[in-house]
Amino acid sequence: MSGKGGTIYVLTGCTAVGKTELALDWAEANGAEIVSCDSLLFYRGMDIGTAKPTADERLRVPHHLIDIRDPHRRMDIGEYVDLAIEAVQDIRSRGRKVLVTGGSGFYLKAFFEPVVDRLAIGDETRTRVSRLEKSEGLAGMLRELESLDANCRQELDADNPRRVARALERCLESGKSIRQLKMEFAAQTNELTRSDKKLVVLKRGRESLNRRIEERVRLMLDGGLVEEARHLQAAGFEANASASGSIGYRETLGHLRGEYAADELVERIATNTRRLAKKQRTWFRSQLPQGLRIDLDAAAEGLGDRLFDMPRV
Repeated sequence: MSGKGGTIYVLTGCTAVGKTELALDWAEANGAEIVSCDSLLFYRGMDIGTAKPTADERLRVPHHLIDIRDPHRRMDIGEYVDLAIEAVQDIRSRGRKVLVTGGSGFYLKAFFEPVVDRLAIGDETRTRVSRLEKSEGLAGMLRELESLDANCRQELDADNPRRVARALERCLESGKSIRQLKMEFAAQTNELTRSDKKLVVLKRGRESLNRRIEERVRLMLDGGLVEEARHLQAAGFEANASASGSIGYRETLGHLRGEYAADELVERIATNTRRLAKKQRTWFRSQLPQGLRIDLDAAAEGLGDRLFDMPRV
């Protein structure tokens, strides 16, 4: 993971594993500022249900890409990459180190490889594909795609209508095969992907993590999660499915609609958070490059200032 411009330090792990405090300790000790790669911390007003760093914590260490968007407006990955590059450049311009932290895989992966397809699709192409999908369905789109790229079935999930439609749009717009487009896409670089990276993935035993998840959920509810969700609902954040459908808010909105009682919220949110943590563990193992894995249940005290210098075990 070699590149120019200095090292980007990346700290991640499952939800509730304990990233925030370690990130603050390391950043303070090493002259760093934090760039968030959490898909919900972008949104103003979504504080309790996201375990957003507090005002005091943000005074300890400058944070970037937090509270930059109204919650009814969805963040696009392309926008995120552009904003992350600006944040990295800003931090480096002041001679500070860059610490990326969060657990949202899609945004996290942007620091390691290209994830943004910049090919613009014209209205005429979109309309053509949309009409074909409505009139002839998946089979019709595949026939059209195969007329442009005979090997297309080897390059995509041919049973997924959304992916087939997207591939057809791109082939029509560019005049290129899926493989050609993939090769061009993989060759893209930017300041994030070119930079050296040091990666630490935090982990805990399942029982330990589950206890922390339940404790966090109770603290959120005691801290006013229901009122926060009610306020966000009144402000129209349900227009953003990514925000309003996230764990914690989704269940709380269900309660506000009268679908279940308040005393069911802890277990509903905790259960769904445990499921998310299981998915995150699998994703970190399969999608991230080799890095240092630290078991916080077994780690010594005072880990924060030497987090990225721990020996591999």
